[in-house]
Amino acid sequence: MTAVGRPVTRVDGPAKVTGTARYSAEISLPGTAHLAIVGATIARGRVSAAGTAEALAAEGVLAVLTHRDLPKVAAQPPLLPSLLGGAAPGETFFPMQDDTVHYAGQPVALVVAESYEQAHHAASLVDVSYESAPPVATIEQGRDRAYEAERLFGGLMPGRNERGDVEAGLARAEVRIDAAYRMAANHHNALEAPSTVAVWEEDGRLTLYDSTMGIRATQQTVAALLGLPIADVRVITRFVGGGFGSKAMVWPHTTLTAIAARHVGRPVKLMLTRPQAFTSSGHREEQEQRITLGAAADGRLTAIRHEKLSITSPFDDWAEPATGVSSQLYACDDYLGVHRLVRGNTMTPTFTRGPGETLGVHVLETAMDELAYATGTDPVELRLRNRAPADPHGNPWSSDGLAACLRLGAERFGWPRRNPEPRTTRDGDWLIGTGMAAAAYPIAFFMPPQRARARILADGSVTVQTSTQEFGTGVLTMATQVGADALGVPLRDVRFEGGDTELPNSSAAVGSAGAGMVGSAVHAAGTALREQLIALAVDDPGSPLHGVGPASVTVTGGRLTSSERPGAADGYRDLLARNHMPDAEATGTWRPPPLDTPHGLLTFGAQFAEVAVDPRLGLVRVRRLAGAFAPGRVLNPLLARSQLMGGMLWGLSQALLEGNRMDPRHGRWTAANLAEYLVPVNADAPDVTVDFVEVDDAVVGPLGAKGVGEIGQVGVAAAIANAVFHATGRRIRTVPMTPELVMDPPDGECRR
Repeated sequence: MTAVGRPVTRVDGPAKVTGTARYSAEISLPGTAHLAIVGATIARGRVSAAGTAEALAAEGVLAVLTHRDLPKVAAQPPLLPSLLGGAAPGETFFPMQDDTVHYAGQPVALVVAESYEQAHHAASLVDVSYESAPPVATIEQGRDRAYEAERLFGGLMPGRNERGDVEAGLARAEVRIDAAYRMAANHHNALEAPSTVAVWEEDGRLTLYDSTMGIRATQQTVAALLGLPIADVRVITRFVGGGFGSKAMVWPHTTLTAIAARHVGRPVKLMLTRPQAFTSSGHREEQEQRITLGAAADGRLTAIRHEKLSITSPFDDWAEPATGVSSQLYACDDYLGVHRLVRGNTMTPTFTRGPGETLGVHVLETAMDELAYATGTDPVELRLRNRAPADPHGNPWSSDGLAACLRLGAERFGWPRRNPEPRTTRDGDWLIGTGMAAAAYPIAFFMPPQRARARILADGSVTVQTSTQEFGTGVLTMATQVGADALGVPLRDVRFEGGDTELPNSSAAVGSAGAGMVGSAVHAAGTALREQLIALAVDDPGSPLHGVGPASVTVTGGRLTSSERPGAADGYRDLLARNHMPDAEATGTWRPPPLDTPHGLLTFGAQFAEVAVDPRLGLVRVRRLAGAFAPGRVLNPLLARSQLMGGMLWGLSQALLEGNRMDPRHGRWTAANLAEYLVPVNADAPDVTVDFVEVDDAVVGPLGAKGVGEIGQVGVAAAIANAVFHATGRRIRTVPMTPELVMDPPDGECRR
C-alpha cells in the first residue's frame, strides 16, 4: 500500500504532546542573557533624548543600546528578492540607525540583562523623550494624498491590471452592481510570539534559533544586514508555533538580537511580548475596496472594475494584490483593477493568510450575490454561468474543478432546498439565512530550485532531509509519506530531518506552496536513490535481478522485483550488504515551472454557510460551514482537511470578529492583546464539513499537489455576509460585521 493519499497521523505528534519538540524560545544555551526591546510611544517624530543611567544601574543589566551606539547595518536588502528565494526583509527600513521615528512600537532602545524579568524591568526605566509630529495613521487622514501604485510586493506584481475597455463594457450592461467595502486591519496572533536566540562562535560564525517560516530567508537577510558571508550564518528552526505570513518575512528584531549578542559576547534570547507582536511583524492593512459589475439581463458579466485603497508604510509600496483572482475567476473581456496607496505612520504590512485573495474575493463574491438577486438567478447557477474555462490569456487551467466544487458543495449543503427570499425563515427569535461563494487561490511558482537528500543505511532505515521547518501544517508527515513511496519502503522505516540551513535548500513555505515544493524535492531525492540502487542491483552478479532492464524493476516494501524475471527478488538490505556498503544516498532537485508557463494557475473551491441572526441584538451565530475544494492530488487527507477547516474558521473570524483600528491622534493600535483583539473560541465554532474534488494536475509538479494552506479561508467571509443578507435583507459591506452593523435600525424598518 502506498503511503501518499493515506490519512497518516502526524509523525511529530508525540514530540509535540510530550513537550520534547523544542520551539525557538525554549532553546536554553549556557550563559544565555535576555533582550528586551523598548518601542517608540509616538508614531511620528524623532528621539530627542534617551536616558539610560537608571536602566544601566538596575540589577542584572549587561547593556543598554540606543541609536547613538548601535552599529550601522552593512546593507538593507530590497523586498523583491524575498519572493525569489533570497533575503526577505519585512520592510526596507532598519531601526535605531538614526533618531527618526516612523511608527509606534518601532525599536528605539535595547536592554540586555541576566534574566527576562530583569531585562523588561530595566526597559521600563529607559527614559526616552521625543519631538513628535501629527501622524498619518488611517486612510481617512491620508486620502487626499493617495497615489496609484505602479508595482506591488516589492516590485514583483503590477499595481494596475487591465484588459479590454471597462467603460464600454459597463455602458452596454443591462444590470450594474456598484458597491464599496471597508475592511479593518488584521493581525496574525500566532500562538508562539516571535522569538530569537542568537549565539556567536569564536570564529565569528553566527547561529540563530528563530521562529521563522523560512530559515533560508532568515539566513540571507541577517547575513546581508550584518555584512557576513552567507556560510557564516546558520539558522535552526525545528518547530514554529504558527506564522500565517508574519514569519515568512524577516523583521528587524531578529537582527537586533544578533547585534545584542555580539555586543555582550554571550548568547542572547528575545521573546517579544504579545503587545509587541502587534507592532513588530507586519499585519493585514486597513483597506477600502470598490467593485462595479456590469452584466446582461441573464447575469453574464460584461465588465468588472475593481479598485483598492490601502495604507502602507512611509518606505514601502506594499498592498495585498486584491485583483488577482477577480481578474481571472469569471469570463469577462473588459476588466480594470487598480491599487492606490496612502503613506502612513505604520510598519510595512505583510502577507496574512490568503493575502489579497481573502478580501478581494470577499468583495467580488458579495457583489456576485447582489447580481444574482438583481437578475433573479440562483447564486450557484450564476457562478456556473460565468466561470472562466481558461485564464484571461486563453491558457487552459493546469487543472480546474470549480464547477465540480460548486455542484458538490451545493448538494452536500442542501442548497437546492433553500427559499431564496430574504428574511423569510425563522427559528424562534433568530432569522435564518444561507449564503455561498466561489473560492480561488493562485499557485505560487516564484521560488528557486528546491533540494532534498535521501539516505538509506544497511539496516534498511531511511533518512530524508531538507531544510524546511514544521509550522503546524504537517509538512514533516507529508514529506515522510512521499519519501517512503519514492523509495518503495514502509513508512515506519523513514525518518525526516529538517529545520537547519546546513541541510539541502528549501524556500519559505509561502503561498500554499509548501506541500508542492517540499514534496517534489523529496520525491526527486527518493526517486534518485531508488534508481541508484536499482542500477546497483542489475549490475550486481550476486543479485537475483542481475541483467534485467532497470525500467522493469519496481520496489515495494524494500523489495526489488522485475516483470522480466517473475519470482526473483532482491532487498535493499541484502543489496547493500553484498556490496559492503554501510549506506547509500542521493540528492534530488525540483525546479518549479517557469512563471510564464502557458497555463492558468488557480486552486478552486466553493464555500457555503448557514447563519442565525438576532436582529434586535445584532448577534450572528454561524451554524454550519461547508466547503468543497479541488487542490489537485491530496497527499494526506487528514492533514489537508485540518488545514482547510482552520482556514474556514479563520474566515468566520474575519467576517464577524477580527479587526483593529488605529487611534488617529496617536497612531497606535487600539487593541494590542488577545482580550481586545477578538478571535473565535470553541463556543463560536460551528459544524464544519470539507469535501475534496480530486483533479489531475501534471503542471504543478510530479505529485500533482496544488496546496491547501490558504484556499480554505478564501470566500468564507463572503458566504457568511451573503447568508446574513439572506437572513436579514440587509447588505453589510464592512468587515468585521459587528453587532451594531447587523442589528435592525431603531425605527424597525429593514433597509436593504
